[in-house]
Amino acid sequence: MCNRARVATVVRALEEPETFTDDDLDNIVFADLSEEAAISNKSGAGETMAAPDWMTQLNRLWGGASEIPVADAKLEDITGLLGGGLFQPLFKWMLEAGPVYLLPTGPVTSYVVVSDAACIKQVLFNYGSKYIKGTIAEAGEFLFGLGVALQELEPWKVRRKAVAPSLHRKYVEAMVDRCFALCADRMTTILEEEAANGAVGSVNLESRFSKTALDIIGISVFNYDFKALTTAAPVIQATYTALKEVETRSMDLLPTWRLPEQFLRIVSPRQRNAQDAVTVIRDVTQRLVDDCKRMVEEEEKVGGAEEWARDYLNESNPSVLRYLIAAREEVSSTQLRDDLLSLLVAGHETTASVLTWGTYELLKPENAEQLRLLRAELDEVLGTRPYPTFADLAKMPYLERCFHESMRLYPQPPVYTRRAVVEDVLPNGMTVPKNQDLLVSIYNLHRSPANWGPTSQQFEPMRFGPLANGQPNELNTDYRYVPFSAGPRRCPGDKFAVYEGIVIWATMLRRLDLELKAGHDVIMTSGATIHTKSGLLATVKKREVREVPEAERVDWANLMPAKELGGDEWYAPWNQPAPAASGKCPMGH
Repeated sequence: MCNRARVATVVRALEEPETFTDDDLDNIVFADLSEEAAISNKSGAGETMAAPDWMTQLNRLWGGASEIPVADAKLEDITGLLGGGLFQPLFKWMLEAGPVYLLPTGPVTSYVVVSDAACIKQVLFNYGSKYIKGTIAEAGEFLFGLGVALQELEPWKVRRKAVAPSLHRKYVEAMVDRCFALCADRMTTILEEEAANGAVGSVNLESRFSKTALDIIGISVFNYDFKALTTAAPVIQATYTALKEVETRSMDLLPTWRLPEQFLRIVSPRQRNAQDAVTVIRDVTQRLVDDCKRMVEEEEKVGGAEEWARDYLNESNPSVLRYLIAAREEVSSTQLRDDLLSLLVAGHETTASVLTWGTYELLKPENAEQLRLLRAELDEVLGTRPYPTFADLAKMPYLERCFHESMRLYPQPPVYTRRAVVEDVLPNGMTVPKNQDLLVSIYNLHRSPANWGPTSQQFEPMRFGPLANGQPNELNTDYRYVPFSAGPRRCPGDKFAVYEGIVIWATMLRRLDLELKAGHDVIMTSGATIHTKSGLLATVKKREVREVPEAERVDWANLMPAKELGGDEWYAPWNQPAPAASGKCPMGH
């Protein structure tokens, strides 16, 4: 495209924005690159600028003597990615190329994809000294701003130091009884009433989980009840739209989002939708911050603020927002808003996604035994009580195992980004150059046959070993299981997320009989977390609950896996040495 044609197209964009598309924008900005791709085409390198075949060949040419294998990425591998998730082809390429490989993303750009346990440990633990978040921090700035979620290095240390104490153990314990259980009961009661009235043929459980998780975040973080289960909550759709844009930006072959925001708003419908979504989220967060500030100011006038600060230790009203305001930090209103926005967005998305996919697994016919055992544990512990208390949670290790197994199969998020700030040699001997971008694939790590044997893609809560061994984490699985990241940027809200999830499950699965809707395909897609394409539809019936006689109780101490896991009687990774890090394919290719 010549300059005259480019100018004419821009003028049309400004005068007739309704006729303009994102493809037109790409043509304006990257026409010259497209022409270069066409020239390369003539030599048989590939069909288009965006064709992985062409980029793969080019990377093999410029990659020189690098020992990192290049993924054999073909166009058909990512044809379904429009609206899909990159984490799925990343898994395919791992099986073909090995646990560490190079993924071309442009003429001279690429990602090193890391799926090996020892290599992931090194990358995550060396945040700050050897690696930073990189691409995702840049792509997500339009949403998270100055928030703790994506800040780098010193700014991040300052914000984490301020926010993390608000998620302390006593606070989380208080939230189980004062918030998690009540919101779970609200959701389950509504479903019971709908089932009794015959109001619905099936319900979208993904939507119900998202709304319940939003209510929990609202009460626990802001001391505000969104009542999302019974009233409209546009912030849910806005969050999904914004997070989908973050993911798209982080992998964009043609990063048009780097152009001025006002220009993008005029010419790009996708960017316009994303900006509108961010406005919704920021407005909601700012309103809640302002309301809380006014409340604190009024208490200060009558001398109540000091009393509340003392009461906080007794969990009288332990919302994160009140904690941060009471801390009297010298931070701007924008900084406070962005910190809390991080909790609002990430907090309800992740748990809802884990619940969605874990429920999907439990409702599969082949996992009927796992669901039976889970309900047996719930019945034994809860009897006829409608929901659990904090004291009950330690008595339900199988429930927590099920939640961890859901996080293993469906990690949230499935992929982290990092950028090397110095050259680094990985444990497998491969060298990561300075300024190289990486994709740390937790999805690959958690499903790798090298880590979890031939049943790596099956739902089996007992694969972590006997229940007496405790709950799995990155340490006792030698980094084969990394549900909350690791190292300096490990998620401080891990207990919050796990307790929230198992309380919702304990309440719902004990009181309701659920069945996947016949003929409805549940397909994975992503928007930073793993979503479904069209919901998790299930039929719902009220389940009778009762006290379980001693004779009918499960012998939990001698519980064995419900099916053969291969190798040992059960696959207990902390009892075995980690597989040696290598560039070889875990399937032996």
